[in-house]
Amino acid sequence: MKALIETIVTPLVDYPEDIVVKETEEETKVIYHLTVNENDVGKVIGKNGRIAKAIRTVVYAAKSDVNKRIYLDIM
Repeated sequence: MKALIETIVTPLVDYPEDIVVKETEEETKVIYHLTVNENDVGKVIGKNGRIAKAIRTVVYAAKSDVNKRIYLDIM
């Protein structure tokens, strides 16, 4: 899943080397923390959050564990 997030975000940013995806797994959910360069945050979020919503939609659709919810935090 981390590789999927990195693959989606890399073409959007100017500083792909600053992309960091951390995974936190809990009993009922998995949280992915996406961190990008501060100059690229707007590009990843997009106008009115459209790009962030699209990224989340793809990540939620690709989830492998049916019993856990997936969350994506963009920082």
